Amino acid sequence: MKKTHIFLLFFILISSQIGTSQIKQLELASGISKTDFTYFSINPVNENRTVSISTLAFFQKYHSKEDHIFDEVGVQTTIFWNFNKWASIGPSLYFNSVAGFSERISLQLTSKTNKFTFTSISSVAHSEKTNSINGELFMQMQFIQPLKKDWSILLSAVILSNWNTFSIHDRSFQQLRAGFSYNTTQFGIAADFDQYGENPITKTSIGLFIRKIYLTK
Repeated sequence: MKKTHIFLLFFILISSQIGTSQIKQLELASGISKTDFTYFSINPVNENRTVSISTLAFFQKYHSKEDHIFDEVGVQTTIFWNFNKWASIGPSLYFNSVAGFSERISLQLTSKTNKFTFTSISSVAHSEKTNSINGELFMQMQFIQPLKKDWSILLSAVILSNWNTFSIHDRSFQQLRAGFSYNTTQFGIAADFDQYGENPITKTSIGLFIRKIYLTK
């Protein structure tokens, strides 16, 4: 039943920088219960940057042997049509080591100020493994407060809920990040709260994260 959609987090974290020609991002987050490593990139296809291709690969490893059933590897490719700076839509092909292949179409809406970004993604997904049509809602809030020179305070919250056939709970998580940003490097405290399955099994991990963003004009 487990379907982790961590890749959605990275679409949102990059959404405010969609006008940049190329973006690559690496993140390592490790806590009491698990360690995550993620690579993300986004590249515009045309000169006016209305179409972009996103690629994500991630690895999630739980430290305790009894939690190894929640380990997973995922690869995601998405084509987004950015029809204005607030809204994007596009199809995805996703492979997960537990859930198998799935196809989806997602609508992304974003509201942004100098310091605060709010984004929601509503998705309809088809699972090859179960041949079901599923629904998902994702929301992200991020606040950045500049300090002096190249330093800023970073606060973010990410919430996801995925439902098989729009009625049976499959996967949810809440991810909190608090720390600092220096140029293109972000780091601080990470808290993940994960729920798996129809009768949710909850896993909690408190730890640290570091994220490096590479931008090319």
